[in-house]
Amino acid sequence: MNAITKPGSFTITPLEPTIGAEISGLDLRTPITDGVRDDLKQALLRHKVLFFRDQNIDTHQQAAFANRFGPLYTHPSTHRSPEIPSAHAISAADFKVYAADYDQRRQGWDAYHTDTSWRLVPTWGAVLRAVNLPEQGGDTIWVDGARALETLPDDTRARLEGLHVTHDFGSSLKRAGHEYPIVAHPVIRTHRETGQKILWVNFSLRPTLIGLDIAESRALLTIVSDQYRRPENQVRFSWRPGSLAFWDNRAAVHYAVRDYGDFPRLLERILIADEPLYADL
Repeated sequence: MNAITKPGSFTITPLEPTIGAEISGLDLRTPITDGVRDDLKQALLRHKVLFFRDQNIDTHQQAAFANRFGPLYTHPSTHRSPEIPSAHAISAADFKVYAADYDQRRQGWDAYHTDTSWRLVPTWGAVLRAVNLPEQGGDTIWVDGARALETLPDDTRARLEGLHVTHDFGSSLKRAGHEYPIVAHPVIRTHRETGQKILWVNFSLRPTLIGLDIAESRALLTIVSDQYRRPENQVRFSWRPGSLAFWDNRAAVHYAVRDYGDFPRLLERILIADEPLYADL
């Protein structure tokens, strides 16, 4: 695909027709201007996830970059940096704990998910930085939720319209000493800024469709899971030292490929809260 260069700014190279673009020409060790911020936000709305290479930045610089797009969110149940509470360690060891909590494999679904969907108003964005990587493996996949919806059979989409799905993070929150009610979000959400309709289910948080019996709920959710698994709805990113990903939680779901054995893979994530009006929900 053709690269797009923003005059005096950076270059956008799309990776797939509807999702994923690589950004080059920026050095995130220095603060970005308002103009660059606005251009990046427009690129993000278009491509759902942006990738940066060769960015040798630390946690403070990562947080400063994320903070240009909104207030940072401090997650209640993840390991945090003592200096920057909004910085969350995403480690291979943590996955084993979460997998035990939610028995993901028994459900028969891969853990395609979006961050903090267990909240009434989830965080809208995330910036993820490579810290310790295996020599091979450990890719991350993002799925275009709009394309996943558009390519559903019409009768299936009609069955999903108006339904809500649960997002249950209670076990992990309780272990961390917190409580939060189980919430439900529409399976088909409307993106607040683009107006796109998004197929939006978190398969890591015990999803159940409200108002349906268990068998029908599982059958419909399996169709959604199969949509997420389709390669034509995805972009796959291979991490390297200095890699950074910035994505829109409202537009995409993602999946970490755990094919690296016992290697202590580590990334650091910073989440961006939604509008201040809803920050405490």
